[in-house]
Amino acid sequence: MQPLKQLEKRLHQSPKMPVLFVGHGNPMNALSDNDITKTWMRVGKQLPTPQAFVVISAHWQTRGTHVTDAPTQPIIYDMYGFPDELYRVKYDAKGDPELAKLLVEAMTKYEAQLDSTWGLDHGTWSVMKFLAPEPRDIPVLQISIDMTVDLPTLTEIFRQLRPLRDKGVIFIGSGNLVHNLAVLNQFGPARFDWADEFDTVASGAMSGHDIEALTHPKTMTSAANYAVQYDDHYRPMLAMMSLLDPNETISFFNDVFELGSISMRSFISV
Repeated sequence: MQPLKQLEKRLHQSPKMPVLFVGHGNPMNALSDNDITKTWMRVGKQLPTPQAFVVISAHWQTRGTHVTDAPTQPIIYDMYGFPDELYRVKYDAKGDPELAKLLVEAMTKYEAQLDSTWGLDHGTWSVMKFLAPEPRDIPVLQISIDMTVDLPTLTEIFRQLRPLRDKGVIFIGSGNLVHNLAVLNQFGPARFDWADEFDTVASGAMSGHDIEALTHPKTMTSAANYAVQYDDHYRPMLAMMSLLDPNETISFFNDVFELGSISMRSFISV
């Protein structure tokens, strides 16, 4: 693999790029014209032009940290039981093998590795088709979530990527702050009490950059036992929080719920 300094020449210096965490929710949002997708489009239009998008999706879970390195990014329809129309959604994006090497080099102490077997899963394309509907020559890569490490270690891994924000890379985490599919309620409350409690407590910790609290969600409030029953969708938020500088502020958007137990709360650094 080429030395890190040589690979860094692949990207030129830029103003600091924003970090986003996006609550992606129901895959059917990809076909919808609703308040959530309209907000995604509005946020996307306000983004600076990057040299690359790098997405951390809740739907690529691995042992170890993997980075897509194929020159083209196939669409992965990794969801089941939805209308045929959803499986016909296209998102034409290219990859960037050299940038993938740079990402791996930045995380080399955690034994990150290149991976050409993946592409863009629905946690990525269902959101990116609104944030950046025509990526053109801007590559879109994914980094997986290592489900074998604890949450503090996860933040250490992604903290290594901070310098790339000054090299034109926009990082986007795609998951959900509250995510419990076992209690979806189409006809019940807009949000369950425990879901609302965790969303409120966690978003306060996010605004205050309290990474220590966020890496131990079940000590913040007992509501986490339901809200973060499994932390796969929670981890992309932590990855994005770890990419922020201590003095950065975040602005929330889409602070609504789907089906009572899925928080769509999202943020962008400002």
